[in-house]
Amino acid sequence: MSMFWQKRLLVIVYVLLSACSSIDTHEHANQLAKHRGLIKHSTTIDGFVLTAYARLNNPKLSINVYIEGDGLAWFSRYELSADPTPREAIGLALAAQDNASNVLYLARPCQFNDFKTTPCDSTYWSNKRFSQKIINVMNEELETFISADNSQKIHLTGYSGGAAIAVLLAAQRDDVLSLRTVAGNLDQSYVNQFHHVNLMPESLNAIDVANKISSIPQLHFVGENDKVIPQEIAKRFIKQQESAQQKTAHCAAIVEVDAEHQKGWITQWQKLLQQAFPC
Repeated sequence: MSMFWQKRLLVIVYVLLSACSSIDTHEHANQLAKHRGLIKHSTTIDGFVLTAYARLNNPKLSINVYIEGDGLAWFSRYELSADPTPREAIGLALAAQDNASNVLYLARPCQFNDFKTTPCDSTYWSNKRFSQKIINVMNEELETFISADNSQKIHLTGYSGGAAIAVLLAAQRDDVLSLRTVAGNLDQSYVNQFHHVNLMPESLNAIDVANKISSIPQLHFVGENDKVIPQEIAKRFIKQQESAQQKTAHCAAIVEVDAEHQKGWITQWQKLLQQAFPC
């Protein structure tokens, strides 16, 4: 076989494998959710087709809301992904471990998207991933799942970049009973500097609104072996709340967990859910 055809064959195989990987990723999420009674929902808001999975059994009880991480936003430091859908949806897996009556999982805009029918601008999983537009869209999506009389309260949990979204949402809402972050990117500027990558001036930064949520009970779970989000991030976030209040942030605590950035959370999540809030 000539070198030309060898290269051509490799390209074909790569395309086929990429397609299969995409299909398997979506199907894996569907099966994981179905097994735990979470029903898939698609909502179109401001040009985004948003994916959610929900098990909502009792409108009189609060909703445990989970927000996905950044997913496959980048292939490498220099190569942006063509599809930010997570290969393994950690946020969804955590939601699936939650036995509460009302559980809601929110994927991030452009994740689980059919790019053939609904294109999605890659800036919304790169420079604008935490932009005000993204927060507005997810806030509006969240509203569609709350009881019609708006009496339901919510408990927010965000994984990785989803933690930043959770904080930014909490700062704009008055119905948040608690906040949990898991390996949370609570200071995206510091994290980007830590990894020597470009800053995101078109995105909001969770730490800038830390003082606005200081009265909300918080647990920040950090991985002892996390090489992506160092524990210093959660410490800086709580310190920011303390500075604003000029006293100890009595409603926020850090919990160290034997975990890496992606590994170790799912199997321990039901136990971690029993961890008491500091106030």
